[in-house]
Amino acid sequence: MVAIAHTVAFEGVEARLVEVQCSISPGLPGFGIVGLPDKSVSEARERVRAAFAALSIALPSRRITVNMSPADLPKEGSHFDLPIALSVLAALEILPAEALAQVLSLGELALDGRLSPVAGALPAAMAAAEQGFDLLVPAACAAEGAWVGAASVFGPRTLRDAIDHLGDRAPLTPAQPGEAQGRDILEDLDEVKGQERARRAIEIAAAGRHHLLMVGPPGATKTMLARRIPGILPPLTPAEALETSTIHSVAGLLKNGGISRDAPFCQPHHTASMAAIVGGGRNAGPGQVSLAHNGVLFMDELPEFERRVIDALREPIETGEVHVARANAHIRYPARFLLIAAANPCRCGNLADAGQSCSRAPGCGADYMSRVSGPMMDRFDMRMEVPQISLEDMQLPGGGESSATVRNRVAAAREVQAQRFAKHPQARVNADASGRLLDEIAPLDAEGRELLNRAAQHFGMTPRGYHRILRAARTIADLDASSQIRAPHLAEALSFRLTFTRSD
Repeated sequence: MVAIAHTVAFEGVEARLVEVQCSISPGLPGFGIVGLPDKSVSEARERVRAAFAALSIALPSRRITVNMSPADLPKEGSHFDLPIALSVLAALEILPAEALAQVLSLGELALDGRLSPVAGALPAAMAAAEQGFDLLVPAACAAEGAWVGAASVFGPRTLRDAIDHLGDRAPLTPAQPGEAQGRDILEDLDEVKGQERARRAIEIAAAGRHHLLMVGPPGATKTMLARRIPGILPPLTPAEALETSTIHSVAGLLKNGGISRDAPFCQPHHTASMAAIVGGGRNAGPGQVSLAHNGVLFMDELPEFERRVIDALREPIETGEVHVARANAHIRYPARFLLIAAANPCRCGNLADAGQSCSRAPGCGADYMSRVSGPMMDRFDMRMEVPQISLEDMQLPGGGESSATVRNRVAAAREVQAQRFAKHPQARVNADASGRLLDEIAPLDAEGRELLNRAAQHFGMTPRGYHRILRAARTIADLDASSQIRAPHLAEALSFRLTFTRSD
């Protein structure tokens, strides 16, 4: 007899159904696992043996073969422990085979039979719902999987609990979704003194998801401004929250089964590797660009990152996704993020201060910024210089508008865009618009067309830069509650695009 249990293998954020087949046959005693398992899956046989011994279940002196189908799909991760154990129990007739027919399971076994939490409960629950299965996961993961709502999720704490539930001796109660998580935003925009132009820039960037580069001396509040952007972003829609949480679930970052409606904020260090930023590595996991999906990716000290790491951002900026190529698989991760970058004008940061700049000025500034390639620089919708705060501004008793005030304007502009793109699922915000859709949403009058043409000719603007100006101007018009892009909107978009220039 062949006993069958069901589980999933993860390809990026997609959960593919895997059939775990167990056969016990005459022959030399052994326990083999086939079906393209990795090291952690092959080691499952030892964890299953120990867990069975803890429950006083003896394996027969026969040949035990576990096959995971489809056999050409790589199997990675310790979550295969539980379905392997259940298939063996069914083959031993300790569990009825029909009890596993409509159950999808995943979980890691401890040596004493406890079930340890694993990554991926949320996409596994989505796969279970699509197939009409119940989901059996460790108790620590059950609240996470219950967010899907379309499948019954059960959370045993031990293998014994799972056996009693499936054997109908002590049925478990379906799990309830965990509490929605919220981030306590303690960093308010009203703490930023002065920098009215930079405050305006991050408002526009947040409203239309326009990538922004800020260049200025040390201590000019670049990082302070960037860290306050999550506080002016509106809450994620339910669909966006589910998308983002699915990525975090695969990465094992969801805590206490909670899903957050707050936009994620990722700030990788400039020593981060290529795999850490764009994804990959031994298990082809999601990188920072995917963990920042629907949120903010802040890259402080941008020229200090490896040049190939910076250039690797060019594809996800354009396509909104990352493809991790492996020898036996091509994995896709969503990566639609708002890129905020900050940089000093030169290595010492004192290029604008004649009294403190080095003897290599101004050439040192051009050399430093040339670490960011021209094509990458062209992908920033907005580039601006952030000056040092004056002593007078520092001594003011309070800052400007609060994050809540700015967030209301950003939310109103986002709502206008949601209505605008309701019939265009390929776009969510103005930064997504291209081709005919951009021509449709950003028509120019004669004055605006003349202004943009003169700017394009004078500054040698690329077609990509031309389109990014149009998108930013559309967002500025939305913040101004204007259905038409007018010359002042274009002029402001041009001013942010052209304030910072490179000499390479």
